[in-house]
Amino acid sequence: MFTGIIQGTGAVLNIVEKPSIHTLQIKLPNTKGLETGASVSIDGVCLTAVSINDSVVDFDVITETLTRTTLGQLSIGQHVNIERSLKFGDEIGGHLLSGHIMSTGILHSIEKQGEGMDYDVLVPAELHKYVIEKGYIAVDGISLTVGKVLDGKFSLHIIPETLRLTTLVGKEVGDAVNLEIDSTTQTIVATVERVLEEKRS
Repeated sequence: MFTGIIQGTGAVLNIVEKPSIHTLQIKLPNTKGLETGASVSIDGVCLTAVSINDSVVDFDVITETLTRTTLGQLSIGQHVNIERSLKFGDEIGGHLLSGHIMSTGILHSIEKQGEGMDYDVLVPAELHKYVIEKGYIAVDGISLTVGKVLDGKFSLHIIPETLRLTTLVGKEVGDAVNLEIDSTTQTIVATVERVLEEKRS
């Protein structure tokens, strides 16, 4: 499990492409206590550390993950958001995340607002029902609060500290981002749909 509180960014040092799997070699900001087999969130995607060499960690990524997330678009030298998995007793500063990406969104607009930034994100139709104003959403693994929702888009208001710690500051209009809906929101939507369906039956 993760919280969406990004601990820093990592640099993609190498990508080894194999027939059914890619190995990402990423330099992490902190590997203290990290062991082989541990889970790490890479741009919101839960991956397993398969090899650790000082601060450089290898992660294997299957084809389905490459096609369903932005990891298949990574290139050498690119930076990604990093979060180590939640441990018992850790503070939950964001919201609980599984690291299982539901879909990707597209950055529709970016506007500087003082020291912060405003982003509008286009959401695929299948996620519209989950995106609620003032609800939680994870964008590239970052726990964020949804702003206004309109015409298949939602807005984000990003503070300077989040820009400093994450890759958002380097994003451009048209870039894809990984999306994970808050699990509580998913449960509420599924429950309401089931109750309504039962009433119609």
